[in-house]
Amino acid sequence: MDDQNKNLILATALSFLVILVWFILFPPPEQSNAPQDTAITTSQGTGIQAPDAAAPAAAAGDAAAAAADATVKADAPRVAIDTPRLSGSMSLLGGRIDELSLKDYRVSLDDDAEIVELLAPTGSPSAYYALYGWAPGSGLSATDVPGPLTEWTVTEGETLGVGTPVTLSWSNENGLTFRNTIAVDEDFMFTVTQSVENTTTAPISAAPYGILARHGIGEDADLPGLKNFFILHEGVVAMNDGTLSEIKYKDVRKFDIDPGEGAQAEVFQNKSEGWIGFTDHYWMTTLIPDAGSPFRSAAKYDDRRKIYQAETVLPTMTVAPGETAQVSTRLFAGAKEWETIRAYQNNGVQKYIDSIDWGWFFFLTKPIFWLLHQLHGLIGNMGWAIIGLTLIIKAIVFPLALKSYVSMAKMKELQPQMEALKEAAGDDRQKLQQGMMELYKKEKVNPAAGCLPILLQIPIFFSLYKVIFVTIELRHAPWFGPFQDLSMPDPTSIMNLFGLMPWSGPEAGSLAATILIGILPLLLGISMWLQQKLNPAPTDPTQAMIFAWMPWVFMFMLGSFASGLVVYWIANNTITFTQQYIIMRSHGYKPDVFGNIKSGFKRTPKDEKK
Repeated sequence: MDDQNKNLILATALSFLVILVWFILFPPPEQSNAPQDTAITTSQGTGIQAPDAAAPAAAAGDAAAAAADATVKADAPRVAIDTPRLSGSMSLLGGRIDELSLKDYRVSLDDDAEIVELLAPTGSPSAYYALYGWAPGSGLSATDVPGPLTEWTVTEGETLGVGTPVTLSWSNENGLTFRNTIAVDEDFMFTVTQSVENTTTAPISAAPYGILARHGIGEDADLPGLKNFFILHEGVVAMNDGTLSEIKYKDVRKFDIDPGEGAQAEVFQNKSEGWIGFTDHYWMTTLIPDAGSPFRSAAKYDDRRKIYQAETVLPTMTVAPGETAQVSTRLFAGAKEWETIRAYQNNGVQKYIDSIDWGWFFFLTKPIFWLLHQLHGLIGNMGWAIIGLTLIIKAIVFPLALKSYVSMAKMKELQPQMEALKEAAGDDRQKLQQGMMELYKKEKVNPAAGCLPILLQIPIFFSLYKVIFVTIELRHAPWFGPFQDLSMPDPTSIMNLFGLMPWSGPEAGSLAATILIGILPLLLGISMWLQQKLNPAPTDPTQAMIFAWMPWVFMFMLGSFASGLVVYWIANNTITFTQQYIIMRSHGYKPDVFGNIKSGFKRTPKDEKK
């Protein structure tokens, strides 16, 4: 066996092994780099004090619990939410934003598919809502501040829309008036301004808070609709003064700071910037306090009521008699669109683009997605954009590939000398290795150069897989014909004559779909097989068998992957074949592709099998 075949087998085996290990044994680690629970000691602005780490938090938790226990009145007044991209309403009972749907997104590709529902009120199967309130400080009790069962009054506005904010008001019997002014932009960002007017004769203290509550379905089960795929983060996502924390829902359930009382939490102390919320595959909600002021954020799980909770508690505000104090925070509730989130980051939301799950190879996934996004903007079709991306990636790594293919051509030229060394060395393997090393040194050939392009493809493959799987821009992205969602596996199979018939193929993920593969995985296997035929089959029977099966193993293994990734792999193989064929011919070696294919079908004579 010559060293070139050794290198190719080694590189192929390593590629297969890495893919297998990465996808089965080693999911990406879950980041949870929470700072120590230290008290906030700074303050911003006149009349604002550092919050008590326990009292406001307890009040916020009680508010969420009360909201969960409440039976939502069927006749509770509501304020409509209507923007070009959002529809829904908020309940005046507690002032909760608890009905929200995304007009631009459907649950499936069916013509009659419903639009995606993000938030839902208490009492629905998947309750999910935002709640704002005040934790009472010195001189106040829980009845002096608005709670989750307080019925607010609309004092300004009718329908919440772009440029038409709504103000809710509530006054207690002791001279305090609380107001919530809610505005929304043209995308997915709400701005909530909380204010308190003190008409009493004594100063009062209170801490504003915001809560995102998501009801679960049991301690040992995850929320409805979650993908639960190990390369995808679903759960709490938080930015704490530049440090990203990601905590899966199952791990939020493990937090326990008060055993027996049902209170569980992961606490962060933010000195000046940050945000916290829940992220799913394509959708997200986050609470975003204004930068420059310290605040406390927490991820909690109420094991009695099965509620996941993310909250922010801002510094306690002391309001003098006759004065009004206010604070503004933002609420994102929508789709994780790269351009939209990047715009919010450019407008001051710290590292907001990291709310998208870029994975281990973020240094590759971010630029790869950026390039793919730009190509899609130019071409207008995601399938052709993926092929264009493949061409650019191959052009970038071409210098390395050139060296590899030149080295492989030189190795072929040295084949007669290597055979002579084998005959001269006989069974002396050490002598053979020394002779080959001297030959390589003399001819300036690197036998390992052939492995480099294949090994380089591994992180690129992983990164592109991540991009195609996690980014919403690939969701329901069409190419042509039957390929209307490049984030899903190939929908064709022999059952629908590879997309020529109008009916669908086997259900994605089923055994039938794994066996009755579509046209894209089939083309992938053929492209790998043709690339293999640039070189004669190894003389060793074991090696020949491995080479013979390798394309078809990969064909079935990658057949259940997103069709966009298979498109990339087919394009990559086709370009690689063309490059290698041209370069090898230009250096004197003429690959006999058809001869190698023909020889692969020859049967070994019976007398040679003995």
